[in-house]
Amino acid sequence: DISFLTPDGFPSMPLPTYPGLRIALPNRREIARRIGEAAPDAIHIATEGPVGWMVRAYCMRRDIPFTTSFHTRFPEYLSSRFAVPASWVYAIQRRFHNAGAGVMVATKSLADDLAARGFKHLMPWTRGVDTTYFRPRSVRRFGTDPVFLYVGRVAIEKNLDAFLKLDLPGRKVVVGDGPLLPALKRRYPAATFTGDRQGEDLEEPAPDRAEQDDPERDEGRGEEPH
Repeated sequence: DISFLTPDGFPSMPLPTYPGLRIALPNRREIARRIGEAAPDAIHIATEGPVGWMVRAYCMRRDIPFTTSFHTRFPEYLSSRFAVPASWVYAIQRRFHNAGAGVMVATKSLADDLAARGFKHLMPWTRGVDTTYFRPRSVRRFGTDPVFLYVGRVAIEKNLDAFLKLDLPGRKVVVGDGPLLPALKRRYPAATFTGDRQGEDLEEPAPDRAEQDDPERDEGRGEEPH
C-alpha cells in the first residue's frame, strides 16, 4: 500500500513565473501527523519543495532512512530567470539529496553530471509506460519519416533550442505547453507543436485532429496540425 503526502490540504501560493504551479506552505505538526498516521515502512521524497524539506527534517530527526529523486534542473531554472548562480542552487540540492539513502536518477548522463557535482548514492531509475495505451499501431500521426519527440514543459530551462536546432533526418515534434511556446513556434516553423495533451488525448489525438496526418500540410507554417 502506498500513501501520498501531497500539498493537498495546505495553504499554497503560485510559483513565480509559473502561475499554473503552486507551492505548498505546510506546517511541521501536520506533516508529522500525516506520516504517523500512515506508519510507513519506507519513505521516498519526490521533490525538493517545502513538503519535501519538512519530510526530510522529520526523517533526520528520527534517524529514518529515506530516498529522493532528481526530477528538475532547478539551478538552471532559477539562473535563467532570476540570475541566481546555478552553483548556489546545486549546493542546496546537494545538501538535500545527499542526506538520503539514495537519489533516483533517470539517465546515465544525468547521473554522471550529478556525480561530478558532488551528489552521492545515485541509483538508476528506469522509466516505463502503460502499454495498454502506448503500443505499436498502424496510424502515423506525424507522417512516415522518423519522428524526434519531446514531451514536457515548454520553458527556458528545458533547453529546447538545443533540440530544435539539431539537423535531424525527420520531423521534430514538441508536445506540451509553457511560457516559451509562442516564441519557439515563431522561431522554428518547420517543427510541429501540439500544445498540451493529457490522458487519452496524449496517446491518441482527438478525431478532429486525426485527419491532419499529412506531414507536408503545415510544414513551414508553424501551425498546430495535431
